[in-house]
Amino acid sequence: METIAKESEFIQRALDLCGAIASDSDFPALRQKVDAFMADEPVKLQFQQVNNMGQLLRMKQSQGLDLTDEEVAEFEKVREELLNNPLAKDYLDAQQQIERVHQVVGRFLEKTFELGRRPQYEEAHDGSCGGCGCH
Repeated sequence: METIAKESEFIQRALDLCGAIASDSDFPALRQKVDAFMADEPVKLQFQQVNNMGQLLRMKQSQGLDLTDEEVAEFEKVREELLNNPLAKDYLDAQQQIERVHQVVGRFLEKTFELGRRPQYEEAHDGSCGGCGCH
C-alpha cells in the first residue's frame, strides 16, 4: 500500500471503526477517567515518580546490581500510595481497558494480513481476549 488518500474507502472504514469505538457505551467512562487523571498535576507527578523509581530499580537489576531492602520498601510504599489514590487507580484501570481494545483490534488486523481476507471471529479469537471476560 502506497500513500493512502484521505478520502479512500480504507480511510473511511478506519474512521468508521474509530466512530464505533467512540460510540461504545463504555467509552465516555474511560475518557472521563483519563481526563480526570490528566487534569490532576499532583497525581500525575506521583505517577511519574513511581514510574521513575521502577525504571531505576529495573535498570539496576539488569546491570546485575543488588537492590537494597530500603530501595524496595521505598518503591513499594510510593507505589501503594499511588494505587490507593482513586484517580490513579481509575486511570490505570482505564489504560488496561484501552490496551485490551488495542489488542483485539490488532489481533483482527494481523489475521486479515495473514489470511488475505476478513477473518471470522473464531479465527482471530483464541478463547480469551486479555482478561476482559467477553466470549
